Amino acid sequence: MKPKKEKTIQPSINEFIRAPQVQLITHTGDNIGMIDTRDALRMAQEVDLDLVLISSEGKDGVPVAKIMDYGKQLYEKKKKLAESKKHQKTIQVKEIKLRPKIGAHDLQTKAKRAFQFLEEGKHVKVTLMFRGREAATIKERGPLLYEKFEQALTEKHDAEHLAHEKETRSGSVWSRIYYIAKRK
Repeated sequence: MKPKKEKTIQPSINEFIRAPQVQLITHTGDNIGMIDTRDALRMAQEVDLDLVLISSEGKDGVPVAKIMDYGKQLYEKKKKLAESKKHQKTIQVKEIKLRPKIGAHDLQTKAKRAFQFLEEGKHVKVTLMFRGREAATIKERGPLLYEKFEQALTEKHDAEHLAHEKETRSGSVWSRIYYIAKRK
C-alpha cells in the first residue's frame, strides 16, 4: 500500500483566476491598482511570467494578484524547506521495560543495552511495569527499582553526565527518560 501524499493547496494562477477584477502588483513590486483580470493576464504574458492570486480578498474586498515566475517561486520554497529540514536534529528514544521481580543479571544486561543506546546519542525510556499484586507495593518498589537500574548503569560504565527528565506515572506503569547531558 502506497503512502498517501499530502495535498497542497495550489494558488490560482493565470486562466484559473475566476475573479472579474484583481488588484495587480507587477513583477517589479509596483501596485497598479484594480484592473480587469484579462488585462492583468495579458500584461503577465507580455513579460513571460505568470499571474498568481496572492490573496482572495484584499483591503477593498478585491482579490490581489501578482505577476511572477510561479515555477521559480515553487523551486525556492522547496529549497528553503529542504534547507530547514537539514538543520533539524531528531532525537531517537529507545525503550527498555523492567518488572519488579527482574533478576540481577537481567538488570545488568538491560543496563548495558541502555548504555549502548546512550553512547549512540539516543535517549532511553525506562518503563517500570507493575501487574496484579505487584501494584500494591508500587510506591516503595518503584523508586528502588529506578535506583538499582541507575546503579547498574553507572557501575561498569562512566556515566557521570547521566541525567533524566521528569518521571511520568500512570497507574501501574511508570516511565522515566534518561539521556547523557552535554559537557560544559
